[in-house]
Order: sequence, then structure tokens, then C-alpha cells
Amino acid sequence: MLSLRGAAVSYGQRLVWQGLDLDLRPGEFLAVLGPNGSGKSSLVRALLGRQPLSAGTLTVLGRAAHKGGRHIGYVPQQAALSAQAMVRARDLVRFGMDGHRFGPWRRTEAVRRRVDDVLASVGASAYADVPVGMLSGGERQRVRIGQALATDPRILLCDEPLLSLDLNHQRAITELVDARRRSHGTGVVFVTHEINPVLGMADRVLYLARGGHRIGTPDEVLSSQSLSQLYGTQVDVVRVRGRVVVVGAPDEVAAPPHHPGHETTGTTGSHTSDGVRP
Repeated sequence: MLSLRGAAVSYGQRLVWQGLDLDLRPGEFLAVLGPNGSGKSSLVRALLGRQPLSAGTLTVLGRAAHKGGRHIGYVPQQAALSAQAMVRARDLVRFGMDGHRFGPWRRTEAVRRRVDDVLASVGASAYADVPVGMLSGGERQRVRIGQALATDPRILLCDEPLLSLDLNHQRAITELVDARRRSHGTGVVFVTHEINPVLGMADRVLYLARGGHRIGTPDEVLSSQSLSQLYGTQVDVVRVRGRVVVVGAPDEVAAPPHHPGHETTGTTGSHTSDGVRP
């Protein structure tokens, strides 16, 4: 569904990541992890056709990535709602069907039924006519997932969809995404700082750091040996009652402007929250 070969992204002299070979299979759940500045959002933008690669190739469903493809659903990070605060939940889903165009919507019975079906599929029927600005964070994320699914996409890109959500809402959102990929064979790319809510769902993990990466099963990637090699410093991965805790991983990654192949890291620390916060 997605294929990258020798892919790299850089901004001027700053290399973000390079040498990325990755395929996404139908129905696969790929979790994308990494510290701030490691290029997770750059990867999402590249997959959406909004960020050109510095090297290598990228195909989406066998074709070059391009903006606005109907076969890719996108769940963005939570953001300010100033422009959408009074838009109803059902209108936001309809935007997903109409490509966020201004002007009159297609007010057909088929469109109305489709909107109602999408809202029901994400458990948002009860507040379909409530302004989005009046919804809780978890409710808004349900609606955003509905918006992303409005065109029945084959690939779902989720960029930090769990930010600012409590554990119950995190669980609800991840279960929605997991149910979708299992029932429709949708390929999922799930960018997150919180690995534990998706640990039992992720088929593979892509971990970005220091301009490099690791790809494999959660057990292969989330190990002391793997992350220590990636960071070039001692990192300990501890599993406690089914949760993963990473100790010693740098919080941020930043590359000096004149050495694109070498990245420095911020201070190290111990991360003992519910999710891995590399």
C-alpha cells in the first residue's frame, strides 16, 4: 500500500532521516515512534504528498504520492478550533467527503445517509448536531476519525491522535482504529508518543532517531540493545505488567547545520509514564 526505497528527508543542511526502506501491507498497523525532532511529522507529510523526499522513492497504492488523495484518510494532531468551533460534527464529516471545499455541499439523501453511517461507525451519533467546539477532546477525535474515514480510504494516517486524551479516551480511539483496519483491511500508520495504548495492536514499529531508524516487531525494536545502538548511548527498556518503560532515551533530537550525517541529542532522562516518551 505504501513503499519507500532509500528515502530521505532533509531541510537545507539538516538531515532528518535517510535510507528508509518500508512497505505497508493491507490491514497492517504500523506504530511510528521517536523523540521530538526525529522526523515523524515529516514522514506523515511525505506520505500525504506535502513534503518532497530529498532522496529515494515513495509510492502510494502503486503511484507517486500526491496531495488530497481520496484513498488516504488523515487524522491530524489536535489543534485550535477557532475556525471550526461552531461547525457541527456532521458538517465536519461532510467536509471529509467534499474535500474541505468552500461553497454548497452535495445535499443528497445518499450523502446524508453516508454521514450518518460514518458517525455511527465511530460512536458519534449522539452528538452529530453539536458544535465541535462544545465536544470533549475524546469526542472530537471520534469525529475527526469519522472525517478521515468519510471517503472509505484504504490507508489511514494518524498523527499523534492520542495527545491530551485520558487513558479511557486513548483506549477508545485506538480500538476504533484497530477495528477499522481489521474489518476493512485498511493500512494504518499511527504516529504516537504513547506506545502502550497501541502495543497490543501494532504489528510493527518504526522508530526514528539520530537520523537513523529501526523497523521490526515491537519486541525487536523496543529492546535495550536496539535502542542503545540507535541512540549511540545506553538506553534501558523495561517491561512492567505489560507496559513498556524506556529509561535513558534523549527527549529531543537536533542536527548541527554543517554536519548533516551527525545529530546531537538533548538531555537524557527516565520515562515512567503510561506511554513510552522517547
